[in-house]
Amino acid sequence: MIINPENLSSADCHRVITAAVAPRPIAFVSTISTDGIYNCAPYSFFNALVSQPMIIGFSTVRKRNGEKKDTLVNIEETQQFVVNIVVEGLSEAMNLSSKGYPITVDEFEETGLTPVPCDIVSAPRIKESPVSLECRCRQIIEFGIMPRITSFIIGDVLLIHVDDNYVRDGAIDYSRLDAVGRLGGNAYCIVRDIFEMDRPRED
Repeated sequence: MIINPENLSSADCHRVITAAVAPRPIAFVSTISTDGIYNCAPYSFFNALVSQPMIIGFSTVRKRNGEKKDTLVNIEETQQFVVNIVVEGLSEAMNLSSKGYPITVDEFEETGLTPVPCDIVSAPRIKESPVSLECRCRQIIEFGIMPRITSFIIGDVLLIHVDDNYVRDGAIDYSRLDAVGRLGGNAYCIVRDIFEMDRPRED
């Protein structure tokens, strides 16, 4: 089978790319509005971009009517956000936060999550996440056309919080995280089946 994205609808493009690029890590992004209202929402078009300087990126598509989602609005206004890593115990709350709440609603209260003050940014981190990255927005790049414009948000990682229970030999122990990944449709996975390979030595 050969697929040409130019021949697909927007929905079909999404269906194909999310099935082909999987699993994808999930950025559980927490922000704060200029009115002091907390927001959190999951984004699976997310990854590490650069290790030094440490830079991450995730994308958010606008609502069907062209309005910006609360996460994007808050980041544009405050230039700050936190990426919280989703683990198995956070799955239900993460899924609940994907509902389209009004911008006046505190999504920490709606999901039962616990906001914790960060050391640098004004946005809170999620206590229930074992790894949280405090970030400053570096750049926002827009793709597509109205009403479904997608904004790719690039952020500098300023500080990382790691629960000591997930640290071994001074490093994050990914084998203990049970991190959740996004597949196509409504499917998810948990990182448990891990194997290692030595990289070939350069001549």
